[in-house]
Amino acid sequence: MRLVTIDDIEQAAARVRAFIVRTPLLKAAWSADDDRPLWIKPESLQPVGAFKVRGAFNAIGRLDESVRTKGVVAYSSGNHAQAVAYAAAVFAIPAHIVMPRETPAVKVAATRGHGAEVVLCDAGQRERVAADVVEQTGGVLIPPFDHPDIIAGQGTIGLEIAEDLPTVDNVLVPVSGGGLASGIGTAIKALCPNARVFGVEPELASDTAQAMRVGHRVEWPIEDRNRTIADGLRSQPSELTFTHLQAVLDGIITVTEDEIRSAVRELAVRARLVSEPSGAVGLAAYRQGSTPSGRTVMVLSGGNIEPALLQEILASGLP
Repeated sequence: MRLVTIDDIEQAAARVRAFIVRTPLLKAAWSADDDRPLWIKPESLQPVGAFKVRGAFNAIGRLDESVRTKGVVAYSSGNHAQAVAYAAAVFAIPAHIVMPRETPAVKVAATRGHGAEVVLCDAGQRERVAADVVEQTGGVLIPPFDHPDIIAGQGTIGLEIAEDLPTVDNVLVPVSGGGLASGIGTAIKALCPNARVFGVEPELASDTAQAMRVGHRVEWPIEDRNRTIADGLRSQPSELTFTHLQAVLDGIITVTEDEIRSAVRELAVRARLVSEPSGAVGLAAYRQGSTPSGRTVMVLSGGNIEPALLQEILASGLP
């Protein structure tokens, strides 16, 4: 199995540069922890509100035009769906997106808003349904994480962190299917070899933490993973992404549901940044005090939260 390299990520950066926002590193000025100064990488500022746009443009951009014109198919709980739909609209090609019925309505509506045909499916069935759609439409499958082009695209975040803060000591990255952490970890380890990269998972969907302990992938029922409020972190790594994670992660930190909610509140109130629960887990890990001292970057992976849920979290109390 060939792992993604820093060369792949640098090529992806050139390929996607015209389509994405080069998000800034924001110093968390309110943080009083002098031993662990904190920066935020707000991927919520991307055109679709999440980092997934990077991988989508890299994967679709690498397709031969004769293949690309047939259209694309994706399956996703939301952010990858929006990213593929948005990229397909830019390339003026058809997009069919398979989404679980429990996906937040705001993400379904946004995906349709980019012109994609949305196919809703039952929990745990999205890969099977997507395969059927590929057969029916002749489109190309753009998976959410299990592809080198997706990993390389997400890795462009790591390039930007290394350019903006070359002395970074710790990077906190949400983990679900593993494409984001695989790509960022590859870039950081290549460009900032002394830095530590930590994956972050909800306790209620901590299959990767268990897998890293035992040295092989483990299977958690979808019913168990669906318990977490962090709906974007309910997937499990593939063989490809797990191999990357074993190579680039220095550890996995798990966070509770209350810690995730508190982090969403803190980002909104202190940083003036809207984060979905999945995007806030890095701050939740930081607030645990689990990370070593040093300059720390948390990746705020997305901001596509249901307005009613954000209202509920904010009303429950200030951080």
